[in-house]
Amino acid sequence: MTESLSVWVLIMEASPLVQAVMALLVLASVASWVVIFQRLLLLRGARNQFEAFENDFWSGTDLREVYREITTRENERIDPGEQVFVAGFREFTRLSKGRASESEMVMQGVQRAMRVALVREEERLARHLPLLATVGSTSPYVGLFGTVWGIMNSFRQLATVSQATLAAVAPGISEALIATAMGLFAAIPAVIAYNRFAAEVDVLMNRYDSFAEEFSSILHRSLVSGGDRE
Repeated sequence: MTESLSVWVLIMEASPLVQAVMALLVLASVASWVVIFQRLLLLRGARNQFEAFENDFWSGTDLREVYREITTRENERIDPGEQVFVAGFREFTRLSKGRASESEMVMQGVQRAMRVALVREEERLARHLPLLATVGSTSPYVGLFGTVWGIMNSFRQLATVSQATLAAVAPGISEALIATAMGLFAAIPAVIAYNRFAAEVDVLMNRYDSFAEEFSSILHRSLVSGGDRE
């Protein structure tokens, strides 16, 4: 009895549809774990990179020197905070030439450029999170479908035997319940990871927004006073 009801044997002896449901859930689980590890590394790196950039930015270095150092790097990706800074400072440099009396126009252009950079960064950070949400919300129902189908098959087989016993229906019900367990196994980590990563993306975007506002204030004062940084 123990051998006949082992998990692997039950999976191998399940109906084709239930096996297809199990295979789909395994693929969904694998895909979600790939996304979980990838997003974990990405968000951790983005947070550390932004903290390092903020430390450099607020150290008092001249803005033109910071811009020059970032844009002259070779074969190195610009960090998220640097993306916002470069977009804003590039637009500020382009619009402020000969337009000192039109400070509002200059600052509107700078803010638009930084908003575009912020939107792109949010898209990059939140990429693949919908997959986690989809796996988390649909996997239990997919597993439940496999369970219902397996139980239906068990009762069909039960109707063909002369004597109904627990031993006759136990394998079919067991294989059906495995589908439910696999659905929960795929869904629970995906839901937890999605909630955590969505919250981290919100925190990072709030920090980027705060930096963009502070940077806009610095550029506005610089435009009015004619200097680089007040």
